[in-house]
Amino acid sequence: MLLLSGPNIAGNEWKYVKDCLDTGWVSSVGAYVTQFENMVADFAGCRYGVATSNGTSALHIALMLAGVQANDLVITPNVTFIATVNSIKYTGADPVLIDVDPKSWQMDLAVLENWLQQQTQTNDKGELIHTDSGRVVRAIMPVHVLGNMCNMDQLLSIADKYKLPVVEDSTEALGSYYKGKHSGGFGKMGCFSFNGNKIITTGGGGVIVTDDEALAKKAKHLTTQAKSDAFEYIHDEVGYNYRLVNVLAAMGVAQMELLPSFIKRKKEIDQFYRQQLTGVGDIRFQDVADTVDANCWLFTFSTGKQKEVLRVLNENQMQSRPFWVPMNQLRMFAGDIYVSNNDQSNQVYQQCLSIPCSTYIKDEELQAVADKIKSVF
Repeated sequence: MLLLSGPNIAGNEWKYVKDCLDTGWVSSVGAYVTQFENMVADFAGCRYGVATSNGTSALHIALMLAGVQANDLVITPNVTFIATVNSIKYTGADPVLIDVDPKSWQMDLAVLENWLQQQTQTNDKGELIHTDSGRVVRAIMPVHVLGNMCNMDQLLSIADKYKLPVVEDSTEALGSYYKGKHSGGFGKMGCFSFNGNKIITTGGGGVIVTDDEALAKKAKHLTTQAKSDAFEYIHDEVGYNYRLVNVLAAMGVAQMELLPSFIKRKKEIDQFYRQQLTGVGDIRFQDVADTVDANCWLFTFSTGKQKEVLRVLNENQMQSRPFWVPMNQLRMFAGDIYVSNNDQSNQVYQQCLSIPCSTYIKDEELQAVADKIKSVF
């Protein structure tokens, strides 16, 4: 089967993992953890990196460090992988789900700004209050969906106007840039994921990046069970077992060495599919602004024949998937605030699908996928 986006183990992964096994440094302390943190932070143009067990735990800790507390509200897009909203719920807060732009599939900033203007006000403490519920709107968490990015200038202007800290969900956007600046470096913190289907993988893992030394130290402290003494088992607050282990970080170091070649191949795949499928039926592609240099992580397109294309591809062992169910349609989030003019999220969900785009896919395999898609129209 052609995998949707499989891991490409093509470098020093075996060598570095064997080094961990040979030396016995396999757990959350080890040189590869520090090296991986530094490599990711350097690549993202940030001063500090803190490795975590997965992207979800990275988001959870970043939200906590942004000051999110129980009963707060956190702004985020309605179309995202569930980990985004789960991490908000872990803090005891609830999401404000913002509909997406129908062309870029990123959070619709016009919808967001209108909601802020119409539904919030600032109290005597300088907190932003949702007028209907009386709850504090504590932060905004944009998601760089599929490695694309919204107008970050506009988003940061909105965040500054309403004094909202920005935590970037950059879990899909390692290698993506807005006006030459890497994702993850625009807000207080950014979070990356290294799940098996990401552009690089550690099997499971994440990294928080930031330019704030105090936040980085606090993140490392919280993710290591808040242990405050190097010898005694003294812990000074409730902490989390969220650190990435050395053996997985070793894999990450090897993957980071390959990242530039992976990004190059993802862009070649994106260009190939766009050339092959332009003008085929009603197929439309994700809009990427001239200001964005996307990593092209997961090739996805829109068509009214989504279900038929999915059936044909999967029947022919070409693994393809529909887009995520919008968060407001999931039963555990159905009672949360959803801000929309005409529910673009549902249309994106009903029409979008992702197709095979592993970095090791062969050109003839790409052609076979394109030909199968064309056969539907």
